[in-house]
Amino acid sequence: MPSPVDPADRKKAVPDNKLSVIDLKAKPPAVIATLEAGLGAAGVSINNAGTLALVANRSEGTVSVFTIAGNKLTPAGKIQLSDPKSGPSHVAFTPDGKSALVTRDGDHRVSILSVDGNKVEDSKKFMVGGVRPYSLEISAKGDVAVFTNQGGGQGDIDVHVVDLKAKPPRIVDTISVGQTPEGVAMSSDGAYAAVTVMNGTNRPKDHPAFNDYGWLQIFSIKGTTLKKVAQAKVGHWCQGAAFSKNNKTVVIQCMVEKNLQAFNFDGRNLKPAGTVALSGGGAGLRTAAR
Repeated sequence: MPSPVDPADRKKAVPDNKLSVIDLKAKPPAVIATLEAGLGAAGVSINNAGTLALVANRSEGTVSVFTIAGNKLTPAGKIQLSDPKSGPSHVAFTPDGKSALVTRDGDHRVSILSVDGNKVEDSKKFMVGGVRPYSLEISAKGDVAVFTNQGGGQGDIDVHVVDLKAKPPRIVDTISVGQTPEGVAMSSDGAYAAVTVMNGTNRPKDHPAFNDYGWLQIFSIKGTTLKKVAQAKVGHWCQGAAFSKNNKTVVIQCMVEKNLQAFNFDGRNLKPAGTVALSGGGAGLRTAAR
């Protein structure tokens, strides 16, 4: 939903705290509840058991915890990570549900949360990798995680690989992908990662870093090593990405074109497979857990 208007300045928006609950079994799917998380509620994840949801609250330095019973969510507290400027952006559970990672684009950390039943706590352990960690994905096997960096606004180009088997987890690899990686997604078999790269498409046309196309890049994952296997030109300011259930199709969102762009993927090549128009610029994209 749109951000609320600042009562002191009607031309400005202020961070919202609303979390919408959608019943996917309804025909058509319908919003059945609206709850309060924290200011700047951003990344949302549900554990594999379907019993907990976490929300990264970007404008107040917290993560909200909700318990789930059927289609009912109940607030179960907040975790204070740091001051409001720490900027929690996304949160993701490990497959076993015993921990979660939170990217913090305000102070350049990735926090490790511990989960015991419905009890979620900040373990006080964290990783530091690059400037402004943002999007995050954990493999279905629970062995690796990949996160992107928004960087300092100067065309930063890093993606980091986390070894989740290490105690505690740690960053073990950094790769360069192009100007400002935005979204990241993993295939359900954990064999591939897709990264959307803005490539300067969000710049003014007279800016020296401007390019008139972005990139969709596919990397194979072997252990904790990423290797680029395919790349395709895409639209402008493209953000979210997702694989199909059979991992043969990759879909991304492009903000400027206001569409979804689909690509067929055979393990080595990306081929355009059509577009779907959106009513606005899409910013986040997920597919149902499988």
